[in-house]
Amino acid sequence: MLKPPLHILFAGTPAFAIPSLEALAKNPAFSVDLVITQPDKPVGRKGTITPPPVKITAKRLNIPIWQPNDINAQPLPTPDSPLPTPDYLVVIAYGQILSETILALPKIAPVNVHASLLPRWRGASPIQNSILAGDEETGVTVQRMVKELDVGPILSQEKTRIGPRETFTELHNRLSIMGVDLLVQTLLSEPEPKSQPASGITLCKKLTRSSGIVDPKTMTAEEIDRRVRALNPWPGVTLSFDNDSSLKILVTDLQPTSCTAALSCKDQTTLYLMSVQPSGGKPMTGEEWMRGQR
Repeated sequence: MLKPPLHILFAGTPAFAIPSLEALAKNPAFSVDLVITQPDKPVGRKGTITPPPVKITAKRLNIPIWQPNDINAQPLPTPDSPLPTPDYLVVIAYGQILSETILALPKIAPVNVHASLLPRWRGASPIQNSILAGDEETGVTVQRMVKELDVGPILSQEKTRIGPRETFTELHNRLSIMGVDLLVQTLLSEPEPKSQPASGITLCKKLTRSSGIVDPKTMTAEEIDRRVRALNPWPGVTLSFDNDSSLKILVTDLQPTSCTAALSCKDQTTLYLMSVQPSGGKPMTGEEWMRGQR
């Protein structure tokens, strides 16, 4: 029987990890003793040094913060009050591969919350790839971590349907909240780990700016529409023209609606542009952009 409070080392960086961090910090069954996150980085055209979302949350919750450039090359910090041996290491979208030494720190287990139904979409961009592939369902997996990426045994999973027009932002936010209760229940119950199935394994890589480049001559309307739903706000979807100009595609539909512009695509399919942004310009409706092309 686990005796609270259970001591937690929490490693995470983006907004996806925030609901779980907040839930653990506010639950008397846990004590989050240290938050590990990525270093502050320059953001935007002006290169403004910006802290990661998890750091901002940890400061608000008065939790000590550690931001190593390389977590495997630097020893844990030694604060005035020594850190207790953690019961769990909780990792959610941290952004660095952890060594076996780090994974061996907790007394019970290192666990990871992953935004897919493992073994499908192991890797860095599971939410985007579930939309890109046209998956009808996805979910959240809590796995016991091993050194190899996303291959650890499954501790718990929860499924959800993907809406036919659901965007990355909508699905990201839903899965982030889903992961909270699943994580808390898992940490308190110590479920028996189950090996991942040997079949159904798919991999996804870190997205780059080139991931969002589309060409209606070689892609169908549905393929581009999926990219628009999956890849906004980052890396975004860009359509290039022969005159070296480009157009960011912000919102699309597969059915005509008001204020849209029709874009002819592969296999005689049609994509309807609802919101776009010309290079160097402001967002506008597809209809407004089309009037400017005449």
